This record gives sequence, structure tokens and C-alpha cells, in this order.
Amino acid sequence: MHVTETPDVSHIKNVDVVHETSDINVSAVFKFVLFLLLMTIAVYVLMWTLFRVLNSRARSSESQPGPMAMTEQERRPPEPRLQLAPGFAEGLAKTSRLEPGQLTDPGWEIKVLRINWEDGLKYGLRDQNGNVVGVPIDEAMKKVLQGNGLPVRANGGKPDDYVITVPSAASSGRVNEKRLQ
Repeated sequence: MHVTETPDVSHIKNVDVVHETSDINVSAVFKFVLFLLLMTIAVYVLMWTLFRVLNSRARSSESQPGPMAMTEQERRPPEPRLQLAPGFAEGLAKTSRLEPGQLTDPGWEIKVLRINWEDGLKYGLRDQNGNVVGVPIDEAMKKVLQGNGLPVRANGGKPDDYVITVPSAASSGRVNEKRLQ
């Protein structure tokens, strides 16, 4: 017989060592598994009920904003807004020179905005009250040509005119040094 072979021990019988029925209680294990299954189902039902209750509460409180909540108009960015932004064209539609059929065109907002910009360049910028606050480019050019030209420095533009004095970092700000602008 080789060392790695298992010897035949089927003929050996020990009457004192046999299977005992008291090693495991099968009915207790079955009851535990059934109890575990029932508790899992109960927890699932309770969690499902809890989520439904919380969702219904959340839906009911969504309709009432807080007292400090901003309105839709207050949340918008200041003018001028980007094209197709909500509320961008509220004032543009009233002041536009486009026909009503052109207001349905997807790009009508930018057309009105360009018309307003061209008016500002041609006739001068206006404030909210309609007063002219800027000079059109053509008029400004005429004024420069009619007058003495553009203003120049009185001393003819010496190099010192283009230098500024700033506190130096090496002296902790006690001594000024000259730097080119």
C-alpha cells in the first residue's frame, strides 16, 4: 500500500459514535428563517410607507415659498440680459420698431438690440429718462476737426510725463521709485 492512499475503514464500526438527532433543531431553524423573512417584509412595507408620507409632505410644502424667498423677477440678472434669457425682451417688445410678424422670429431679440445699439451710435446714448448723455461718433469726430484737435500735454511729452512714482517693495513702502506707465 502506498503512503498517499486512504485505507479502507468501512469495516470498522463504533456503536457509541453515530448521528445524534439532538445536534440541530430543524424546526427552530425553519422558524428563524420564517421570522427573518416576515421581518424583512415588515421593514420593507414600513420604509415604503415612510417614503410616501415624506413625499406627500414635500409636495405640500413646495407650493408655499418662504417669506424671504425671492420672486421670479428678483432672481433674474440685471439688464442687459443674454438673448433668449427669461424676461429679456419684456421692455424690448414695447419699444421695438419691428412689425408684429417679425416678433415671432427666433432671433428678433438680437435684431431689436442691434437697432438700439445703432441708434445709440448714430444719435447718441440716452439715459433712462431719454436725455442724451453721449455724443454720436460722427459728431465727436467733427468737433475734433473743427476745434484745436486732440488735447496734448503742455510740456510736449517729456519722459517724466510717462513715469509714475510708487512705493518700493524693498523699502517697505518708505521710499518711492519711478516706473513707466
